[in-house]
Amino acid sequence: MNQVNLLEIKDLKVVYKTDLETVDAINGLNLTIKKGKTLGLVGETGAGKTTTALSVLRLLPSVTGKILAGSILFDGEDILSLSEKEMQAIRGNRISMVFQDPMTSLNPVLSVGDQIAEAIELHNPHMSKKQIQKKVEHSLELVGIPPARNVEYPHQFSGGMKQRVVIAIALACEPELLIADEPTTALDVTIQAQVLSMIRDLRDKFGTSMLMITHDLGIVAQTCDDVAVMYAGIIIEAGTAEDIFLNKNHHPYTVGLFNSIPNLDVKTERLSPIVGLMPDPTNLPKGCTFFPRCPHRMDICDQNRPPVYEENTHKIACYLFAEDMKRDISEVNDAGTE
Repeated sequence: MNQVNLLEIKDLKVVYKTDLETVDAINGLNLTIKKGKTLGLVGETGAGKTTTALSVLRLLPSVTGKILAGSILFDGEDILSLSEKEMQAIRGNRISMVFQDPMTSLNPVLSVGDQIAEAIELHNPHMSKKQIQKKVEHSLELVGIPPARNVEYPHQFSGGMKQRVVIAIALACEPELLIADEPTTALDVTIQAQVLSMIRDLRDKFGTSMLMITHDLGIVAQTCDDVAVMYAGIIIEAGTAEDIFLNKNHHPYTVGLFNSIPNLDVKTERLSPIVGLMPDPTNLPKGCTFFPRCPHRMDICDQNRPPVYEENTHKIACYLFAEDMKRDISEVNDAGTE
């Protein structure tokens, strides 16, 4: 594994299986997060973003969620080969997660100080109660909450303050990787900006790598070094933030995402949504999963999943770029019929 990569996901396949159906949630995912960098994982609801995060932490539903194939290398070690006890030592300590809804992430019958202390005590059994209390107060201070409020309960905090407490819990053990799953979804715009600014500052302070899961390209532009665009359980485009926001070449789905953003300089009666819906994950298309919605679809797209074309750090999984990415079209056709 490359020494600059903290997390490397290779060919990951995840399903949710019940007696009635099998949902293909992740379908050969490849993802890399460099040490000290932030990767933005972008895609619409149902793309598989949260499933990716839960797979990294091995928190998939035990009865229905199954990892069928692939590897998840964290600092060179495949966490899929670890025991549950070994994973417990990693969760909250080396890898932490800020879950989507701060309103339901906290225990309503425990004070916020006790909830932060629980995470610290679990991973630092050698620390005294006095040291833990000092660490709790320091954690609250880092996220802009007066330490004296550690004795208060979640219902005494606003939504934005609750999210700050959740972040304090996630960062209490100074993890190497922070997974933030839509961390500002339930917050108003002003509080969103404050929380995002705080996350960036704390990331820089601790040198933490981060996986920022979002559907908001504005958040990605402000926060992320690298970007991966996810659709129906696979990465269809990836690169640096500059590649995604400034490059002329993009996957048709990425173009659709950008076109869906309101333009303040153009007066229009309606936005330009992407036509159609995400494919049924229990019955995915044989070829490119975006084929039914793509305005540039070709016959080969319906039959074979496109290979990934690369130009420096920019990667696009689309047959349209066989020539642009300096690949011979006959080679592309051969690859598609294998």
